[in-house]
Amino acid sequence: MNAPGSSPRHTHSAHAAHRQLPFTVRLDWGLDGARAVSAAADLAVVVDVLSFSTCVSVALDRGAEVFPYRWRDTTAEDFAAHHRAQLAGPRNGGGLSLSPASLRTADALDRLVLPSPNGSELCHVLAADVPLVAAVCLRNAAATAEWVAATLPAGAVVAVVAAGERWPDGTLRPAVEDQIGAGAFIAGLAAAGKGGYEAGDGRHGYAPEAVAAMAVFEAAEPRLRETLEQCSSGRELTGAGYAGDVDIAAELDQSDSVAILRDGAFRPLPDRADN
Repeated sequence: MNAPGSSPRHTHSAHAAHRQLPFTVRLDWGLDGARAVSAAADLAVVVDVLSFSTCVSVALDRGAEVFPYRWRDTTAEDFAAHHRAQLAGPRNGGGLSLSPASLRTADALDRLVLPSPNGSELCHVLAADVPLVAAVCLRNAAATAEWVAATLPAGAVVAVVAAGERWPDGTLRPAVEDQIGAGAFIAGLAAAGKGGYEAGDGRHGYAPEAVAAMAVFEAAEPRLRETLEQCSSGRELTGAGYAGDVDIAAELDQSDSVAILRDGAFRPLPDRADN
């Protein structure tokens, strides 16, 4: 993991083809993929459906601010105290956690430090090198796509990062729920008119990887809740007693909260038309 403030691109040696440079809408997986496709990006979109991005959307719906933080960092308590924020703990610890249900039912939710091993880590790294970072899930996919289409220039480069999960040895486990969430956002971009061929700079619209994710979403959408329940991550959460988190994650386009990282925190946008 890069130190705070460091630039991940300088240490990444991906082949130029893996950066998907001809395309304005790109997609890849995990930290290495994020470093590759975020080259010269105007916006990085982190998709971690189960459950970081879903947690962010639920918190913003309640008017809270969310500070993403590195996973298992021993300074998290001090960071939370400095920002006068509550610190989310592990799901099995009770109280606020990476469980969206815990955030929805909390008596009070104002400022939250939310560490996670995938989505939060990605946001932390990408924020050092990309002008804008968004957290997207199924709940806010359409709202975020509409904001992007209305706010960013037509030729803006959008790097979509499916966070994935981790195998026990720490390596990336591609997670279909994140591919579905990424595809929902990309489909929203297409519906909002973002993409196509940009004659001014010679860039094309959607990378094949982005188009494939959109197709996965379109195939899953008619049975979205069941798909999330039956995928590996959904079954894992349900088996651990968190079926409610999967239900919340499946609330397609039920949130208007566009989660853009500003000054280290995701905050509700006061008025999308003004941003």
